[in-house]
Amino acid sequence: MSTDLFIKGMTYGWNSSRGSYRQPYAKESLQELRATGSEWIALSFYTFQNNVYSTEIPFDYGYTMTDRDIEHAVKEAKALGLKVCLKPVVNSKDGIWRAHIGFPEESGAEPYWDEWFRSYGNFLSHYAELAEELGCEMFCVGCEMVKTEAKHEHWIRLIERIRGIYSGPIVYNANHGSEERIKWFDHVDLIGTSAYYPVANKPGDSEEAMIANWLPVREKMASLHAKFGKPIIFMEIGCRSALGCATMPWDFTHTELPVSEGEQANFYSSVLKAFWDAPWFAGFFWWDWSVKLYDKEEAHLNVGFDIYGKKAEQVLKAWYAKPAREGLIGEEIEA
Repeated sequence: MSTDLFIKGMTYGWNSSRGSYRQPYAKESLQELRATGSEWIALSFYTFQNNVYSTEIPFDYGYTMTDRDIEHAVKEAKALGLKVCLKPVVNSKDGIWRAHIGFPEESGAEPYWDEWFRSYGNFLSHYAELAEELGCEMFCVGCEMVKTEAKHEHWIRLIERIRGIYSGPIVYNANHGSEERIKWFDHVDLIGTSAYYPVANKPGDSEEAMIANWLPVREKMASLHAKFGKPIIFMEIGCRSALGCATMPWDFTHTELPVSEGEQANFYSSVLKAFWDAPWFAGFFWWDWSVKLYDKEEAHLNVGFDIYGKKAEQVLKAWYAKPAREGLIGEEIEA
């Protein structure tokens, strides 16, 4: 895939109840998302397996998005001129992070891996078929499934299976810090990662300090591109508008932290400046944009990942209004 691709994207659809994509507020939310200058959405939804050791991934009509939901969201997005990366995700009902889905590496574990990849392959194939039918411009085959990533041959066979169904580009979403351990990135079209790197040294840190901490990340991503020859994309990137969240951008639990629109805005600005012009970099899917937005007048009270009505939204709008690869990169952050 050409590294000329540059995605001005946003994640949409996460943690929404079945049927919510088809509500009037969802259409209004997509319109506001488009107004940021975003050109893509990662339509991200999930189902559950019972626990991290389960080998079956069921469909539960009670909470899993239906094909009607997904079709509606894709068509609404396309009507606004947005391109779509379909991103189905498997979580664990026991509350353990999906990175731990897998089986002990000991004698007798392989049949369990075979069974899990069979079920996961069926799960993905269903949505790959849907992505093909709906004309989705990209398909994500996995998100932060760290423990599974060592199963090299299983992943190669899985990706080959998906390519027999879906004709567009395929991406895998690694987790920050685990990218360099994956050996099968040559089988996808884009290397994705959840770039929740802790770039602030302290709560309320400056943009300059964050840029300095992005530089080694940039070097690591450049090396990853050089190794596999694939564009790098931040499939997830962002932090909450709460004091200290740039020291732990992945955090969604510490809701007691005070509001800090400035820290969130500095996080956005710093990574945009650090990566925008890298010729091997394919763009961003920011985390995330809610299907049902809060009232704009309440943005200054919100401590979530959303940027609607916040300082970070203005930062992103300014950058997304620029042509790709013509950002304001200072000499101090040139590769």
